Amino acid sequence: MASGQIVGIYVAAVKDAALMGYQKVSVRAGKGIEGDRYFSNSGKNRSNYKGQPDWEITLIEAEVIDAFNQRTGNQFHHSNFRRNLVTRDIRLNDLVGKEFQIGDTRFYGVQLCEPCAKLQKRLGVKIFPDLVNKGGLRAQIRSNGVVSMDQFITVQDEANRLK
Repeated sequence: MASGQIVGIYVAAVKDAALMGYQKVSVRAGKGIEGDRYFSNSGKNRSNYKGQPDWEITLIEAEVIDAFNQRTGNQFHHSNFRRNLVTRDIRLNDLVGKEFQIGDTRFYGVQLCEPCAKLQKRLGVKIFPDLVNKGGLRAQIRSNGVVSMDQFITVQDEANRLK
């Protein structure tokens, strides 16, 4: 069973607002993170990928941000990368097409969350090609719950699920 941990939680209440850090957030299946701009019906950029909503929650690996900062000599905070959850000790690319849990809350990895030109402009540094295929994960929330700092992320491998 693969596992990792939540080391950052960030939410922006409105478009282009700074992300605020939280110790815990409530999440709702099919809606997103309570208080996040995508949670309300007015959220922009709600999208689907192969019929799966991919805007409910985003994740990025702390290791990717740390390596980017080290390679480029920057000191960006994890929140500067505009993902909702920052993880440690789990490869998010491996969660595409898989169900996983954070605490008791279930999620589904829809697709990679690639970096965009808007993020590059906001950071004011070149992020391409450094962050291509390393920009995180777009996921769907499959059950209501609370996500808290230091909670563990678990993924059951196929062999364990078939037993």
